[in-house]
Amino acid sequence: MVFAVSDGSIRAVDKPSYQAPRALRLNDDLTQDYATIYRKQPEVRTVVDFLARNIAQLQLQSFRRISDTDRERLTDHPIAQLLSRPNSFTTRYRLIRALVSDLAIYDYAGWLKTFENGQRVLVRLPPRLFKPAQGTNWLRPEAFDVEGSQGKTTLDASMLVYFHGYNPEDERHGLSPIESLRRALSEEWAAGQMREQILRNGARVSGYISRPQGAEWSDTARNTFRDGWRSQYGGFTATEAGGTPVLEDGMTFIPASQTSEELQYIEARKLTREEVASAYFIPPPMIGILDHATFGNIQEQHKMLYQDTLGPWLQEIQQEVELQILPDLPDTANVYVEFNMMEKLRGSFEEQAAQLQTSVGAPFLTRNEARGRANLPSIEGGDELVVPLNVLIGGQASPTDSAPDGALSWRIPSKARAIESKARPAPAYVSKAEDVLRKFFARQEASVRSALGAKADAEWWSEERWNSELAAALYPVSALVTTETARKQLERIGLDPDEFDIDRASQYLVNGAKMTAASINAVTKAQLDEALEAEEALDEVAHVYDVAKSSRAAQAAGTFVTALAGFASVEAVEQVRGTRSASKTWQVTSSNPRASHAAMDGETVPIDQPFSNGANWPGDSSALDVDEIAGCSCAVSITFEE
Repeated sequence: MVFAVSDGSIRAVDKPSYQAPRALRLNDDLTQDYATIYRKQPEVRTVVDFLARNIAQLQLQSFRRISDTDRERLTDHPIAQLLSRPNSFTTRYRLIRALVSDLAIYDYAGWLKTFENGQRVLVRLPPRLFKPAQGTNWLRPEAFDVEGSQGKTTLDASMLVYFHGYNPEDERHGLSPIESLRRALSEEWAAGQMREQILRNGARVSGYISRPQGAEWSDTARNTFRDGWRSQYGGFTATEAGGTPVLEDGMTFIPASQTSEELQYIEARKLTREEVASAYFIPPPMIGILDHATFGNIQEQHKMLYQDTLGPWLQEIQQEVELQILPDLPDTANVYVEFNMMEKLRGSFEEQAAQLQTSVGAPFLTRNEARGRANLPSIEGGDELVVPLNVLIGGQASPTDSAPDGALSWRIPSKARAIESKARPAPAYVSKAEDVLRKFFARQEASVRSALGAKADAEWWSEERWNSELAAALYPVSALVTTETARKQLERIGLDPDEFDIDRASQYLVNGAKMTAASINAVTKAQLDEALEAEEALDEVAHVYDVAKSSRAAQAAGTFVTALAGFASVEAVEQVRGTRSASKTWQVTSSNPRASHAAMDGETVPIDQPFSNGANWPGDSSALDVDEIAGCSCAVSITFEE
């Protein structure tokens, strides 16, 4: 038997009644809110600030996953721009620092999603000002009450990025770690009060005065002596420290005091700090408790800090951003965010350089890259990787090796050497093609909507015009991608890039731009025809173009440039190889490829022969159907025999 239980049925079994605490009762006479505890308890502030500062200094970067082994760093994507500049008055560092501080103190935090001068921005909401609104949904907040000194308002849950931890009593709230520290903080407060009173009331000259039994002492004399003693030596009101006390006849001074060691002042403070650190899973040496610290274990605990302590915090923030912010933005397929934690786990530059050089067996920085690290301008010719004469793949294992006798030149084996070069479209070219498509769709939308709004029977679509306009816009991108990709391929295999002749490929590029334009416009026309059959036709037309300017433009640009990169790689070698042999290999780069493409992964054929599916390269529109081309990210690898 099958049971279907709806979300509403689940919510109906309970009604939210839990109220998240915001204050801590330290004893019968003193209750402090979390903000006051952070302000007045140095151990809490030390730990919270340590967490917030160390997480805020990490770069929160944006990427697009190309395959299991390849990803693209995004710098112009809306999510990258939003996180790098949350709003006009808050830096990324301060936004993340405040977020971590709020979570560490309250175990919940919020960012308001709003607009500033037409741009999306994120604004921190102080936890003391907002809380989940009371309702019938105990699974998640449906709205938030924001209340201040001048009034109260309610915000829909979609307007906030809401972070919160685990609470066994209510899924909608977090539970502050400070609650678990109540006893330790209460004892620290009481012990601090006691130590302060002892030090305040204790004499600067520690001890007590004895007088003989039966000695006469008038009230006036006793009060005068007491007041004079206290004014000079007693507690925080003493007017001077040190000096020699003058006693009256028969008096004896008997030393007696409680030292800071006897009061265990340092030990008590250290114990409280350790308790607070353990509640936040921070290694004690990281916050200055060095009793058992050594150079070796501090290094290991530093690694543990970023792996075990900060790792869960980073994952929580990353996943909440992806869950609550990315869906509001365009072009988010396979996009994710990630803190650059490797910057903190890497060794020194000397250690990294030695390790990388040993791993690759050759220098790995160009002169301009090295100058950039030193904030120096680039120089002409500095983008070439300088390789010592005693180093070559298949020759010396490392540039630090000494050259064998008589081997002071490039070591080339006697037999022919295969040089492999892989063709992949550069992300900048994909972005350029995507920009061309988005601008075209915007122009087309304005024309179509204007024609539809003027007359119901007006001629609103011109296939010849749109195909001609789009083909003309795509051709410059085709020429650029083909030229640059072909030249780089020739450089990789050691041939003169100037030998490539773009004019020999121009006719193919013209035809390819026309075919791509016709295919894109055919899909748009079919979607518009369907939209015009709906009741709210103009709204549906707007939706068609919203999708076209976001996901369709991105997918079509990737497919278009991938095909051009494959063509350019094959064409470049074909033009200059002469009688030398070359081959090409189909390579799958996607983690979820088509079955037909997955079956071809690794298939190798001569450079002038088609693959088994009839295509000369991935995305070859002259041989493959649209279904075999759309969204394809496969690459072609060229092996050139010298």
